[in-house]
Amino acid sequence: MMNKIEHIGIAVKNLSEAVEIYSKLFNQPSYKTEVVESESVTTSFFQIGENKIELLEATKPTSAIAKFIENKGEGIHHIAFDVDDIVKELERLKKEGFIILNEQPKKGADNKLVCFVHPKSANGVLIELCQEIK
Repeated sequence: MMNKIEHIGIAVKNLSEAVEIYSKLFNQPSYKTEVVESESVTTSFFQIGENKIELLEATKPTSAIAKFIENKGEGIHHIAFDVDDIVKELERLKKEGFIILNEQPKKGADNKLVCFVHPKSANGVLIELCQEIK
């Protein structure tokens, strides 16, 4: 079951510049920046009330974020939802006919297990499922 929006991911060309812009916009600093090797990105997070904004910069020209920016430009890349049991939710979504991009959850940013639902099966929106690693 999906509990809430965990974060909204925004693809950016230059993370340092984007962090400066969003720090001014939100009137607060980013609380965390980290490299996620498996996705070839560097991320930076902002906490806004119960919600988070994740800025993503590609670390390789072949990464999904680099390809996204090349095709669509900077902007909203995905919406992530918090789930209690990512494996059960993956199985449920598969049974419902959703296209899953990674069959097994993997370690993502901000101490989460993650998996993705293909935009083709969600009206053009990339959906990320997130479960806190305990």
